[in-house]
Amino acid sequence: MRFKRIFATIGLVSAAALALSGCASGSPSESESTPVAEGVTLEGSPTFDKMQERGKVVIGVKEDQPNLGYFDNVTQERSGFDVDIARWVASSLGFDEKQIEYKPIASANREQAIVNGDIDYYVGTYSINDKRKELIDFAGPYFVTGQGLLVKQGEPDYQSLEELEGKKVCSATGSTPIQNIKENFPGIKTEEFDLYSACVDNLKNGQVDAVTTDQAILIGYAAQDPDKLMVTTGPLLTTEEYGIGLAKGDDVLRGHINEMLTDGGDTWTEIFDKNLGDSGITVDQPKVNAY
Repeated sequence: MRFKRIFATIGLVSAAALALSGCASGSPSESESTPVAEGVTLEGSPTFDKMQERGKVVIGVKEDQPNLGYFDNVTQERSGFDVDIARWVASSLGFDEKQIEYKPIASANREQAIVNGDIDYYVGTYSINDKRKELIDFAGPYFVTGQGLLVKQGEPDYQSLEELEGKKVCSATGSTPIQNIKENFPGIKTEEFDLYSACVDNLKNGQVDAVTTDQAILIGYAAQDPDKLMVTTGPLLTTEEYGIGLAKGDDVLRGHINEMLTDGGDTWTEIFDKNLGDSGITVDQPKVNAY
């Protein structure tokens, strides 16, 4: 997948705010859900066997990423692009919304949750990389983005990480962006929290100078508070492929999800349009790789 159009001006971020704030919905109605598959058999998948034995699927998710993986404490509704991808996978395996248990898992704990069998799979801005593949497997990718920067309105429109020399940048503990800064930009101070929302709060309070993570996540936060926050207009700093994390060696389940993604282009587009279609970014569904 390639980005066909990225924010060219700060104004585009603000312009997308109203559209984004309206596109996050709660649990889907029957008419909005993808059809639940019947008679699914995945011979040789220990993860699927566990799902069938317990009569439900347990999915690891994020809860603090608007329009991607978000849980509204007031309405008790769960929404976002990643959440709907997770629901799509569950439907393809024969499970409806009532048979899904969502478990919020912080970035630093994702691999261990999969290894321990605490969750059946994880969908939550989970970048595929070689270090993680030593412990788990990935299906996908189902989305491709890149590292960007979120700053307060009125701050410099940084075009590169080098311009943040001596500044303090925040990201989630264990995330790919914070590891990139630590390894390649020792002159930048770092702050880490379990949740990106804590980074955003510290940015608003002036405790950090910027928040960095995948641009898709930052757009959601900028849209929530466009008068205070903006995504910088510089080029993406990395390329990140989002995958669906699952138990290492479960090739049957991985193959099933990859086939679902490959054959389900229309469904993918509907999910994207529903959650991120008005964000100012136009994308193609990425080609699935044999991870």
